[in-house]
Amino acid sequence: MENNNHNIQGLIADIGGTNARFALIKNGEISNEVIFKCDSYATFDAAIEAYLKQESLEEAPKKFSLAIAGPVNGDEIAMTNHVWSFSIHALKEKFAIETLNVMNDFEAVAFAIPYMQDEFLEKIGGGDAVVNKNKIVIGPGTGLGAAMLVAKADGNGYEVVGGEGGHVTMPARTQREFDIFQYLEHHKYSHVSGERVCSGKGLLNLYDTIRIIDERMDLPALLPEEITKKAMEGSCAVCKECLDLMVVFLGRLAANMALMINAYGGVYIAGGIAPQLIDYIKQSDFRKEYWSKGRYKDYMRAIPTYVVTHPYIAFEGLKHDILYSF
Repeated sequence: MENNNHNIQGLIADIGGTNARFALIKNGEISNEVIFKCDSYATFDAAIEAYLKQESLEEAPKKFSLAIAGPVNGDEIAMTNHVWSFSIHALKEKFAIETLNVMNDFEAVAFAIPYMQDEFLEKIGGGDAVVNKNKIVIGPGTGLGAAMLVAKADGNGYEVVGGEGGHVTMPARTQREFDIFQYLEHHKYSHVSGERVCSGKGLLNLYDTIRIIDERMDLPALLPEEITKKAMEGSCAVCKECLDLMVVFLGRLAANMALMINAYGGVYIAGGIAPQLIDYIKQSDFRKEYWSKGRYKDYMRAIPTYVVTHPYIAFEGLKHDILYSF
């Protein structure tokens, strides 16, 4: 294999519960994007090796920036919705990496938001984003991610604050929601978090639970993408209820985050699901649920919400990390 590393500034990877996305940073730009199915590789190391082989790289780049769907705290990294785990130190040793940065996947998304062009932002409602004010990002994919951008006091950029916002307790506001959550808590999980009902897996949880509590086991077992398709077609009333609920839950969680940090800079919905649902979200109760905050209704109405349509938004954040943070 030819060693053609001379134009490469680093390797970036966005690792979710379903897909592992790899790319190179060459001459300041993202290139050589490849998507692997996580289940196709026993380990994260094996996926890296497969990517290097596919790109005819006989050695790994010296800089890596990785976004992981899971908590990042210390040397040992374990993903939330996949079996992969690895040691940062061991990974550096194995691939002779000089500088390796690992962050939560929605931290990478957050890093990209200030640089996102308008063409990749679909406004769902609200007023105008206020310059140099706090922002939040949230988004359902296989799981549910979230992060915050806290405006610096001197007005010069943002501090990105990652976290595990997808695992906050999901509040119920109607009897129907309470019945669904009660079943999930008593029969499947000890804790009903946002991710359990507002994600790809969450959509499946809603569908399977409603089949049981409504005694509709005549309905077929479906995958999340099938539930979404039938809901958008209007061919399955239960599927539509599930998608409607998920969108409402997204609005509720996003509003709670926005209130906590005065997100006058806007709420940005990213992840793998939302870009497919833009028209559906616009016609749904998403904004109604979002601004349904009693005395703070007008306050919430003013804060804009956007769907981020960039197909590789985490890559943009990782590129920034490779070019400016090392």
